[in-house]
Amino acid sequence: MTGGRKGSSMKTQLVNAIQLQELEEEEVEVEVQQEEEERNKRDAVQNQANGTQGQKFYSVEEAVESIGFGRFHILLFIIMGSANIVEAMEIMLLAVVSPEIRCEWRLEDWQVALVSTMVFLGFMVCGVLCGYVADKYGRWKVVFGGFVWAAYFSVLTSFAPSYGWFIFLRSMVGCGVAATSQGFVLKTEFIPAKHRAFLLPLASIFWMMGSLLIIILGMTVVPTLGWRWMIRLSVVPGLILIGLFQLIPESARFQVSAGNVEGAVATLKWIAKMNGASLPEGELREPVVTERGNAVTLISPSFRRTSLLLWYSWFVASFSYYGSVLSSSELLEKNLLCVTDGDEKHSIKHIKEGELCYCIPFNMADYQTLLISCLGEVALIPLNIGLLNIVGRKSSMIILLLLSAIFFMLVNICTTMFGFTVLLFLLRSLVSMNFNVVYIYTAEVYPTSVRSIGMGFCTSFSRIGGMIAPFIAQVLMSKSVLLALCPFSVTCCLCAVGTILLPIETRGRALLQNE
Repeated sequence: MTGGRKGSSMKTQLVNAIQLQELEEEEVEVEVQQEEEERNKRDAVQNQANGTQGQKFYSVEEAVESIGFGRFHILLFIIMGSANIVEAMEIMLLAVVSPEIRCEWRLEDWQVALVSTMVFLGFMVCGVLCGYVADKYGRWKVVFGGFVWAAYFSVLTSFAPSYGWFIFLRSMVGCGVAATSQGFVLKTEFIPAKHRAFLLPLASIFWMMGSLLIIILGMTVVPTLGWRWMIRLSVVPGLILIGLFQLIPESARFQVSAGNVEGAVATLKWIAKMNGASLPEGELREPVVTERGNAVTLISPSFRRTSLLLWYSWFVASFSYYGSVLSSSELLEKNLLCVTDGDEKHSIKHIKEGELCYCIPFNMADYQTLLISCLGEVALIPLNIGLLNIVGRKSSMIILLLLSAIFFMLVNICTTMFGFTVLLFLLRSLVSMNFNVVYIYTAEVYPTSVRSIGMGFCTSFSRIGGMIAPFIAQVLMSKSVLLALCPFSVTCCLCAVGTILLPIETRGRALLQNE
């Protein structure tokens, strides 16, 4: 028994020794394998370093600056500027058509104001949505879709059988116009930094052209063919633009952020060829942005104060601009002006208790006053460009807001018709310039990953101002001119104070790609 136990013990020890040896051999194999993997990694890193040693890289910003300003940017400026013509015609149409629909459907003041409000409601709701889609899927698709959408529903508006259908269809038009406003982002992302302060304010020329076109259509078409044909003819520039827009490529900045580097390089090469320039030496390389169109970025610690102040700035910019436009048409339509040399027509105040309809269409003198005031939007462009380049974006907004507040109150003073026209001319210049600066600042302050949705949120807040403005300018104006003008002046002053608190000045700064 003892011998058996000893034999069993020896066998156990032998088995344990064999297992231990096998474990040691396995550990050695694992160590050898790990060393080989580490050596392969070091070799790969070394080979990559040897392969990229001396190779150059460039960013989209460097490519845009290297290409410089040329024929492509002229084409871009004309086509994307024409988008402002379409937008201005759709918005200014409200001021021209208001007296006509007031008479046709016997509307009260609040019903006329509701038309403008519904347009801006459509703009507000679709503004954020369009910004999100533009950051996710591209600027070009959103802008093109906006052109088609706005033209389609604008034509349908001309066949509206009732007031209810009219305001619904105009709100759909507002939704399309919200998409076309993303064209400003597309344009900004292609323009070199040193040219942005010069070129972007010039977009006011196209807005003025759109305003003039719709007023001229009102002068010539409404008295003969009626307001419905005026709307149909106003769609023609939009249809032409749908074809011309095919010449504009997708933003190279967006393509890079979406990981489409090859597409971005192809776009930049095409632009460089048009401009007779060349791209920087090396390879286009920028990190892929995975979080595109994330609205949370707008209220992150880096942008929270900027976003909150910009949302109010956009509210005031729209509130004051459309307040000036609608106030002027309302003052002329109802003869609420305090003029010292008014003719027989302008000496009659059309404020009659118990009447639902004024039925006072614009005469030729009223159209001429509106035309002259529209010219004010471009008359001071040199001053606008000078302010942007000399004092910067923030200071420009402060100066323009304070001057706008003063001129809103001056409109109430008794003067001649010529004096009223001059005041209106200067007021439109100031509020238009402020809108330009706010547009430029917003496009420059946000990074590419959230630039479109940032612009979308801002334009949505601006439309809240546009929704409120008609009830001040068209409803309250009938009660008291001074009482109606005060809100515009006060909000401009408050906005000037808020602008001082903006943390970032964007003059001369490159556009950010990431947060």
